[in-house]
Amino acid sequence: MTLPATMSGVTLTRHGGPEALQWRDDLPVPVPGPGEVLVKVLAAGVNNTDINTRIGWYAPEVTGATEETGDEVEAGGWSGALDFPLVQGGDLCGRVVAVGPDVTQFAPGQRVTCPINQPRPTAENPFGFIALGSEYDGAFAEYCLVFARDLYDVTHAPLSDVEIAAIPCAFGTAAGLLHRAGVASGVKVLITGASGGVGLAAVQLAAKMGAEVTGIASASKAATVRDQGAATVIERGAALPENRFDCVIDVVAGDIWPALIEALKPGGHYAVAGAIGGPMVEADLRRIYLRDITIHGCTFQPPEVFADLIARVNAGQLRPLVSKTYPMTEIGAAQADFQSKRFAGKLVLLPPEEHRHGLE
Repeated sequence: MTLPATMSGVTLTRHGGPEALQWRDDLPVPVPGPGEVLVKVLAAGVNNTDINTRIGWYAPEVTGATEETGDEVEAGGWSGALDFPLVQGGDLCGRVVAVGPDVTQFAPGQRVTCPINQPRPTAENPFGFIALGSEYDGAFAEYCLVFARDLYDVTHAPLSDVEIAAIPCAFGTAAGLLHRAGVASGVKVLITGASGGVGLAAVQLAAKMGAEVTGIASASKAATVRDQGAATVIERGAALPENRFDCVIDVVAGDIWPALIEALKPGGHYAVAGAIGGPMVEADLRRIYLRDITIHGCTFQPPEVFADLIARVNAGQLRPLVSKTYPMTEIGAAQADFQSKRFAGKLVLLPPEEHRHGLE
């Protein structure tokens, strides 16, 4: 196919609120070089990661910053300072349209996806990675250039493009958390934020692994969490049982953190990959070391974890809950709805052409 010279997409012009996002129709369509694949974006999920990157939340000097603080941020991306303008978007479902001269494992027409955090381990940092939509341009545009080494074929997966776009960040993060915490059949696991994208994915995955799942969610979303596999749902804000769980999967943190540690049995595992309740927590270290609690920070994901996840997707074993889709031009509204926590599961953006097709 003949590719256009320019494309439409959303660019992040600086750190800040939604006003830092700019819709453009004159972005150059990238050309794949060695090891690269050009993908036409079919759908792109909405995530905390993109919002956190936009506001510079990852900068240690302004930890806890919000859109309203007005903090000056210089190093707000995963790996430090970002190159603006940046096309964000870490959740990709796309179709291959062109490949680099040395790429043989992919061809035009294949439907593909990839992890948001892409492993780049080194001897100095065995947990090194680059993030799609942070260290390089992501999926919030009509086309996206991705490294072939990070792509996975989902051409025959029995999921829609929108559903595939809901997999990488939420299910990838959840799979990483469960892997690190050692969740398996018969294990009693407590999952915070259980109605959100990552939490609901963790509920579904853990239940399919045979774990006994308890989720924490608002009363209005408890039925949804149960539908995804939770045996029990504890209402958000309620007291947690002590010495009950083998594993805690956490994306909330904040004030609830000490109670999460107490909820673990001696020898239990706490795995965290988010802090929507606040990144600063108080700990009584005696309750950790005297009870042999293991704490796992979970950002890096081994390739085999995502590969296993995609094998499950292709086999039709998983299906994400997508509550709403938006045209990509309405990214501000989509991110506002995401932050409001009104919807369970995932929200997904559609490029202009794909959105028109969805209306036909």
